[in-house]
Amino acid sequence: MTRILPVAVVCALFAAAQGVYSPSDDVVTLTPSNFNQEVLQSNSLWLVEFYAPWCGHCRTLTPEWKKAATALKGIVKVGAVDCDQHKELGGQFQIRGFPTIKVFGANKNKPEDYQGGRTSDSIVDAAINALRSLVKDRLSGRGGGGGGGSDYAKQQRTTGSKKDVVELTDDNFDKLVLDSDDVWLVEFFAPWCGHCKNLEPEWAAAAAEVAEQTKGKVKLGAVDATVHQGLSSRYGIRGFPTIKIFQKGENPVDYEGGRTRADIVARALDLFSENAPAPEILEVGRFLFLVLMITVSAVPSSVCLAERGLKA
Repeated sequence: MTRILPVAVVCALFAAAQGVYSPSDDVVTLTPSNFNQEVLQSNSLWLVEFYAPWCGHCRTLTPEWKKAATALKGIVKVGAVDCDQHKELGGQFQIRGFPTIKVFGANKNKPEDYQGGRTSDSIVDAAINALRSLVKDRLSGRGGGGGGGSDYAKQQRTTGSKKDVVELTDDNFDKLVLDSDDVWLVEFFAPWCGHCKNLEPEWAAAAAEVAEQTKGKVKLGAVDATVHQGLSSRYGIRGFPTIKIFQKGENPVDYEGGRTRADIVARALDLFSENAPAPEILEVGRFLFLVLMITVSAVPSSVCLAERGLKA
C-alpha cells in the first residue's frame, strides 16, 4: 500500500527545496558568485542571515527579516545565504547554527554577530544603531570605505605614501600589472594571517626604497586574497603570504627569497638590472664621430699644412 505523506510535510519539503526568499523580496539572495562584490567590496552596512531552509527558527524569522529589509531599503542592505546550497560561505564565516545573523560594517573581513531580537522592529533598531556607529567612525577617521579596507589601504590613508605599495584589485590588476612594461613583485595576503602581518612593514619599507632606486621601473603591489578571490584563484594561491614576480610577456614566477627589506630590495634590483635596456652602441658611435669632426674642423688649416711641411 502506497503511503501518502501528509500535506503539511509535502509543503514543507517543497518550500525547503525552493528556498525561503524570492527575487521579489527586498532581501538580497547572496551566493559565492556575488558575495564578494555585493558585500565585501561594498561601502554599505550589511545585515546577513545565514540560514537553512529546513530550520524551523529560520522559517519563523523569514517574515520578520523580509519586513526589516523593506523598512531598511535604501538605508541598510539586508541579505540572506542558504547554507544548504552554499556551504562554503557558511564555512568561511564559521556558521555553527541557524539562523546566524552577522553585521558587516566598516571592516567587512571581521563581521560582528548580531545579538538582538528576532522581530522586524528589533532588527531595524539594531541596523540603525550600527549605521549610526559606522557614520561616527567615518567622521572621526576610524571607519574605512568599502570592503573594510586592507592593512595596506589603511597604511596609505594614514601615511599618504600611495606610491609605495600599490593596492591591487580585480578591477585594476590587468591594467596596472599585466599591461605594464615595468617589473612587479606582488604579494597575495590575508588580513588575518600572522606571517602577512610580519611581512607588512618590510614590504612597505622595501617598496619605498625600490621605487627610489629603480625610478619606478620595479613596483611592489599587494592583493587582499580574501576580497579579490578571482585573482587568488587565477594564480593558484594556496597559502599566505605568496609573492609572485610579473614581467611583461612572461609567465609569473614565485619569489623565493627572504622576507626582510634588504632581501626584497636586493631581488628587486637584480630584476631591474636584468631588464635594463642594452646600451645603444650605434648611437654612441655616431656621437663620437660628430665630436671628432667638430674638433678637426676647429683646427686652423695652417696648422695642418705646417704638419705636412707645406706653406699655406
